[in-house]
Amino acid sequence: MNPKYPIYVISKGRWKSRLTSKALEKINVPYHIVVEPQEYNQYASVIDKKKILILPFSNLEQGSIPVRNWVWEHSIAAGDKRHWILDDNIRSFRRVINGKRLYVADGTIFKVAEDFVNRYKNIALAGFQYTWFMVNFKKPFSLNSRIYSCILIDNNIPYRWRGRYNEDTDLSIRVLEDGYCTILFYAFLIDKMRTMTMKGGNTDKLYQQNKQMDGRLKMAKSLKRQHPDIVKVVRKWGRWQHSVNYSRFKYNKLILREGVKIPKGINNYNMRIVKESQ
Repeated sequence: MNPKYPIYVISKGRWKSRLTSKALEKINVPYHIVVEPQEYNQYASVIDKKKILILPFSNLEQGSIPVRNWVWEHSIAAGDKRHWILDDNIRSFRRVINGKRLYVADGTIFKVAEDFVNRYKNIALAGFQYTWFMVNFKKPFSLNSRIYSCILIDNNIPYRWRGRYNEDTDLSIRVLEDGYCTILFYAFLIDKMRTMTMKGGNTDKLYQQNKQMDGRLKMAKSLKRQHPDIVKVVRKWGRWQHSVNYSRFKYNKLILREGVKIPKGINNYNMRIVKESQ
């Protein structure tokens, strides 16, 4: 199976590596890759031109925010209910079975995630966990936390991307603060390169170190300014990090769509569910 909703891969300066593009093509999943006009020829030399969307702007030096918002509007104009937006540094997609992280052979994980999300009225964001965070597989998903890098977005939520750093964390917090829910799948994983380990993208412009402050500290302080009540700047694993307290959102309830039955066994995952009429 393949996803119902369109997949957009946003990319800049990575036509040689094009990790996410290669990973999707390997499992025969359709996608759009979104590039700036000055880089079209480079991408078109290695990717089917039909898959390439050309942005109407370039080199705005605002990170990926304008691109992400352009993608959102593009999906709405196409009549889509939701859209996937993926970073361009994902090496593979996996499924967890009996504790093993197995490579997938097609797009079923995307379709299953979509079907799950569509049972509920108020899931704003959903996505797949990183492979390196999958230590103990205790449940197939977690409720109401951050969604990164491989995101299924409800096109109708009243938000847009903003800022320069940590835009996915910021969006996750904003939807949760307004009572929406997020789903982070642990049954489905992405094998993604760590931030600031690849050339291209935002690494060269936004995250580079300088004499005043390194890139990671900039990122953490930016998020704290946006959400000072739940974000702390901490030193962890030898580098600066943001730390978000998501505990206040544990009471956000999933609202089951009218006429949809709760799948057998779902309450075993300690999910808070109410019916649409409640």
